[in-house]
Amino acid sequence: MKRLSGWDAVLLYSETPTVHMHTLKLAVIDVSELKGRHFGIDEFRQVIHGRLHKLDPFCYQLVDVPFKFHHPMWQENCEVDLEYHVRPYRVDSPGGRRELDDAVGRIASTPLDRSRPLWEMYFIEGLANGRIAVLGKIHHALADGVASANLLARGMDLQQSPQPDRDSYACEPPPTKGELLRTAFADHMRHIGRLPGVMRYTAQGIGRVRKSSMKLSPELTRPFTPPPSFMNHRVDAQRRFATATLALADVKETSKHLGVTINDMVLAISSGALRQLSLKYDGHADHPLLASVPVSFDFSPDRISGNRFSGVMMVVPIELDDPLARVRAVHDAAVDAKEAHHLLGPELVSRWSAYFPPGPAERLFHWLADKDGQNKVLNIPISNVPGPREPGRVGGALVTEIYSVGPLTTGSGLNITVWSYVDQLNVSVLSDGATLKDPHELTDAMVDAFIEIRRAAGLSEQLTVIESAMAP
Repeated sequence: MKRLSGWDAVLLYSETPTVHMHTLKLAVIDVSELKGRHFGIDEFRQVIHGRLHKLDPFCYQLVDVPFKFHHPMWQENCEVDLEYHVRPYRVDSPGGRRELDDAVGRIASTPLDRSRPLWEMYFIEGLANGRIAVLGKIHHALADGVASANLLARGMDLQQSPQPDRDSYACEPPPTKGELLRTAFADHMRHIGRLPGVMRYTAQGIGRVRKSSMKLSPELTRPFTPPPSFMNHRVDAQRRFATATLALADVKETSKHLGVTINDMVLAISSGALRQLSLKYDGHADHPLLASVPVSFDFSPDRISGNRFSGVMMVVPIELDDPLARVRAVHDAAVDAKEAHHLLGPELVSRWSAYFPPGPAERLFHWLADKDGQNKVLNIPISNVPGPREPGRVGGALVTEIYSVGPLTTGSGLNITVWSYVDQLNVSVLSDGATLKDPHELTDAMVDAFIEIRRAAGLSEQLTVIESAMAP
C-alpha cells in the first residue's frame, strides 16, 4: 500500500461528471514486418500480461480512507482483468486520420471506473494500410507526462529488458478499515512534523521574489485575470480529438534560426492558431490569453508513476498580428515566467497540496464546475513533452507514431499537447462538444501558424513530409 501524494489526490478530486481526468496515449503500429504472423487482441493481451511486472501503476487499485480522513491509497499488485482493461475497437472506413481521431474522441468521452485499476487500453483495427493502433486511457492521478513517457518506454521494446516477461504476479490482500485509519493518522502526524519545513520553503521563495528586480507582465500579476474566450465555459462530457504531425527537424531548424527553444516554438505556434480561432469565434483577438504550461521537477528515467510537476502561467500573445513578434513575445514571457517560478519555488504548490482536506477539496472542484463554468485562473493548458527518441516495438511490430493529450480542466474546453517521437513533433488537441465541432480546425491552424512563422523568418515554406499511417 502507498498513499497518493497531495498533488496526485488533487488530480483525483478535480474530476467531475463532465471533467474527466484521464490522459490519452495513442500509438500507431505497423504490423507488416510480422510477415504473416497474426497479431490480434489475444496476442496483444498476452504482451501486456507478460509485462505487467514492468508496468506497476497498471496494478494499482484505488482505496478510499473511511470518512475521507486522508488522501486515498493505492493497493499495489492487485488483480487485473485484461478482458476488461484491454478492449477491441474498430474504426470506421476508410480508416484514415480523421476516422481514428473520431474513435479516440468517443473513447475519451467516458470516465474511468474507480472500482477498478484506473486505466483502459484499446486495440484498434481497421486503419488504412493494414496498420493497427493502441490507445491507452490512464488517469492523471497515476502518472504525469514524464512518468507516462517512462511507462510507455517500458511497455515497448525500446531496449533489452533486464528481466524476462513473466506470467504470475503476487496480489496483496486489501487493508482493513482499522489499518487505513491508523496509517492515515500516522501520516497526518508526519505531515505536521514537515509543516515547519514547508513554511520555511514558502518564506524563502517569497523572500527571493521580493528581492528580485524582475517585473512580471500585467497578465501574470496577481490575481490572474484570463480574458473571456470561446473556449472558456461550462465543459460538457463529450470529447473530440484531433492530431497533426510536423517534422521535428523543421521545428528545430526554425527554433535555431530564431534563437528560441522548442517550447517557445510550441507556444508561438499555439498562439498563432488560437489567434485565428479567436478572430473566427470571438470576433476579436485583443487580449493575450493565459496558458498553464506543466514544468516537471523530477525527470528521473525510473519514475513511472505519480505527478512531479507544477503549472507555470505563461502569456499567449494572440493580440499580435506579426508572427515573429509573437515568437519574441512568447520567448520573453517564458523566460520571465520560468524565472518567477524558480524564484518562488517549483515545488511550492505540490508541497502545500499534501495539506488539502479531501472532502472540501472535492466539493470545491464540483462547485467550480457547476457554478458559471468560467475558469478564473487560465484559458487553456498547453503541454510539450519529450517522448522516446528511439523507435519502439510492441509484440515485435514497429511503433510508427505516438500522440498524447492531457485532460480538459474545469471551465476550459481545449487542451493542446505536443509529444515528440523519434523524428516527429506530434500535435494533439482535445475539445469538449461545445467548443469546437471539429478540433481539426485547431490542428490545421497550428500547421498554418508554423508555415507563417517560417515564411516570416525567410525559411522554406515547404515542410518535410512525415509518412503517416493516418494520412487523410
